[in-house]
Amino acid sequence: MATGLAMNRCSISVCRTADVLLNRPTVSVVRNLKFNRRLIGICSIASAAPFVVAEDEKYGNKQVISLTPRLYDYILSNVREPEILKQLREETAKMRGSQMQVSPDQAQLLAMLVQILGAERCIEVGVYTGYSSLAVALALPESGRLVSCERDSNSLEVAQRYYELAGVSHKVIVKHGLAAESLKSLIENGEGSSYDFAFVDADKRMYQDYFELLLQLVRVGGVIVLDNVLWHGRVADPMVNDAKTISIRNFNKNLMDDERVSISMVPIGDGMTICRKR
Repeated sequence: MATGLAMNRCSISVCRTADVLLNRPTVSVVRNLKFNRRLIGICSIASAAPFVVAEDEKYGNKQVISLTPRLYDYILSNVREPEILKQLREETAKMRGSQMQVSPDQAQLLAMLVQILGAERCIEVGVYTGYSSLAVALALPESGRLVSCERDSNSLEVAQRYYELAGVSHKVIVKHGLAAESLKSLIENGEGSSYDFAFVDADKRMYQDYFELLLQLVRVGGVIVLDNVLWHGRVADPMVNDAKTISIRNFNKNLMDDERVSISMVPIGDGMTICRKR
């Protein structure tokens, strides 16, 4: 699910960084005075390209772009979105819960990962109206197969309609019901270690369970991608401790310590972690 954009052109993260820097000890403030002024200026000038730096100076004061609405529009203008995906995205935008749909740049990354892997067998946990699964199915070869797990029948009807329109229905095996049960049935059917790629965008409190099941289904060298790992920035806010945020925060911590996979957390959409099974 892609995160929402800021309501104004000033990046909230940049303003918070400016505030943090301005409240550092004197030496730090002097060292960063020029940067502070620039950050403050950025918060009042919409056309500027803001950036943030890590508070820990051991990271070398690396400057990283902070995504503004204008810059995000530029990124979207450089996404190669097939017409059928555009149609699905625009229809979904009118539906309740449309924010659950992944963004075009996320879908493009998923499709590229499938192509890089040369994947033929894929799984998606959490389909919604099918934007990400359709992107994956389009990237699969004719012999490829995608198992799509979704419990909501209404949104699944939209997804299946677009599979038909795109001519990829023969590549998609729909599993209507609880995803955990669907994954367990694949394992019981002897399909362990036979999948190349999996994408998870479902109940956040079930991420660890989904991950454990997918590790059994994905082959060594295969990839598991999990969405919403930054959870609108709440995972980094110690004042936010609702059940979903705690669940994702704990999952991210467990993943850091999990030697069964190589990982890369990517700040695209609402944050995605790419895991490669060792």
